[in-house]
Amino acid sequence: MTRPPALALALALALPACERDLHDGTMRLPSGVPASSAPEIEGAPVALNAESPVVYPEALLAQRIEGTVLLRLFADSNGMIALESTRVAESSGYPALDSAALAGAPGLRFAPAVHEGRRVATAFLQPIQFRNQQRRR
Repeated sequence: MTRPPALALALALALPACERDLHDGTMRLPSGVPASSAPEIEGAPVALNAESPVVYPEALLAQRIEGTVLLRLFADSNGMIALESTRVAESSGYPALDSAALAGAPGLRFAPAVHEGRRVATAFLQPIQFRNQQRRR
């Protein structure tokens, strides 16, 4: 694939200025880049599941252990999650809750993100909350 010279030059100048986060492979724009140059997603992906596909581990539920796992997901322009890109961005502090969130990720369904009226692929953060509902009654 050949790129127009202007695009190739822009990429050559921009990529070395980006910092790579070694933990999850995301790229950060340098601080000198104005926010207006980054595309804004008008509508982030929206969860479609009526019920969560994530299963609360029975042992932790019985012990009334609660927590929130923050998953980093990538949804394509159809809202389908790329499972190989799913990561724990922030742990709950309980490996069993983190594992349960990752195991339930394939069942998550999303409406795609929208930018300028078009469906687009995007990476985003999705919290998965584990709350003992019996304790709340």
